[in-house]
Amino acid sequence: MTPLRALLAPVRVRLLAGLGCQAGAAIAGTAPFVAVAELCRRLLDGTPMSALWPLVAVALVALPLRAALLVAASTLTHFADNDLQLSLRRRLARHLTRLPLGWFAAHDSGRVKRAVSDDVGALHHLVAHALLDLTTAVVAPLATAAYLATLDPVLSLVTVVPLGVGLALHRRAMRDVHARMREYQAATAALGSAVVEFFDGIAEVKAFGQAGRAHRRFTEAAERYGAFVAGWARSVTPAMAWSQFALSPVAVLGVLLLAGVLLSPAATIPFVIVGAGLSAPLLAVGYSIQDTRAGQAAAGDIAELLATPELPDSGEATVDGARLEFASVRFSYDGETEVLHGIDLTLEPGTVTALVGPSGSGKSTIAALAARFHDVTGGAVRLGGTDLRDLPVAQLYRHVGFVLQDVRVLRTSVADNLRLGRPGAPLADVHAAARAARIHERFLALPRGYDTVLGEEATLSTGEAQRLSIARALLADTPVLILDEATASVDPESEAAIQEALSALVAGRTTLVIAHRLATVTEVDRIVVLDRGRITECGTHGELVAAGGGYARMWACAA
Repeated sequence: MTPLRALLAPVRVRLLAGLGCQAGAAIAGTAPFVAVAELCRRLLDGTPMSALWPLVAVALVALPLRAALLVAASTLTHFADNDLQLSLRRRLARHLTRLPLGWFAAHDSGRVKRAVSDDVGALHHLVAHALLDLTTAVVAPLATAAYLATLDPVLSLVTVVPLGVGLALHRRAMRDVHARMREYQAATAALGSAVVEFFDGIAEVKAFGQAGRAHRRFTEAAERYGAFVAGWARSVTPAMAWSQFALSPVAVLGVLLLAGVLLSPAATIPFVIVGAGLSAPLLAVGYSIQDTRAGQAAAGDIAELLATPELPDSGEATVDGARLEFASVRFSYDGETEVLHGIDLTLEPGTVTALVGPSGSGKSTIAALAARFHDVTGGAVRLGGTDLRDLPVAQLYRHVGFVLQDVRVLRTSVADNLRLGRPGAPLADVHAAARAARIHERFLALPRGYDTVLGEEATLSTGEAQRLSIARALLADTPVLILDEATASVDPESEAAIQEALSALVAGRTTLVIAHRLATVTEVDRIVVLDRGRITECGTHGELVAAGGGYARMWACAA
């Protein structure tokens, strides 16, 4: 079963009923023209008018019948589309909440936005409009052609000649459209990501005098998108223009009149009345096919996202204590190349352990496994003696908290942002956490205090967002804490406030710190040195400097 058919399965019955109504409407739409053609033909044959009133009745009844069937078709498909969009968005949202958190680090927000908004929207055009138009484009010409074939086979063939030419030219214009559509979606996603990157970071790049370079990246993405669209348009426009001309009623009428002069003028009358409109439904077929292909591509993207393996969450185990253990841990992002090779490490409750090492040594990967952003591919990570894979995810994050450099501030109130890890926390506890994070006074100064909606009524600086994240972790009060050095990209004043807040945060917790600057972790209980996915040294700052190994050389370079 194709991805599109699988996604449409829940609304298939209503969709087929709508297409059936549309087919009936297409036939009813041709009935008045056939009736008029028959009236003319029979009057020329000498049939008395009294015998032709049934044809008049057919024409009069067909018009309201067509209108009623069109309303029924549109209603059925739009309700089907509404239910499909709702169910798909719920399904996507449910699936996204079950994906490993590490998946989001590897995929930009444009990928998720495209699936939940753009791709589901593309299915709207397919379900509610394109399939109806395609039904009309197929049924109306077939019904008309069937009637004309009973009158004169030669003129019937003449009638379909321009249609065949037009469809052949359209097929030529649409060759490789599936691959082009994929390229178009990729170009659109790249442009969307460039826009988000440009506008999200405009304050920072301007502050550091890099606005020109950031603007160039944005304009280059826009130019690549424009060049692709322009090139595609240039390649299809000539064939598409001639296709539209060949399918136009004027072209069909011209061919029929010429044939009538050469063959039989009287016999041509029904063909002129009915056949001239034969091509009208086909004029919209190109757009309908494009919407159909866009819907197919969107369905493929949605199916691909839904097929992304979820993080298993079937555990019933409990946690006994806050000891964090890495037992012979191995890990690979792609299933082939290992980035961690047999990591053995134990973090005792109430201690602070710092991970140091060059870029790519495995620091962030170890921290990600401790928070179960991914599952290990070998060995085990245990919390309180229990394998993380045996813990329900909700329970895990009541024991493990984290403060990352890239803070996510939700478009909701300050209080709700802080309650993210502990919904329903009393306001007094929220205020206490903010005070401990040295950010309470700043929140009180906002337009509506803790009720201020961030991102709408106010924005936070990088340092303020970091302190919000620390307050969030304090309020969650997890016994295990993972820190990706929160002061790496802030000003000195913010750094001092954050360091004070961190001192309050780590007290009494099992803490794992990813250290980007050695000077910030000289007082921790233990420093673990990593290189190429292996632990090479372990000890206090003084012990490692005295040992004269890799850490001592890094310290000498940093000093």
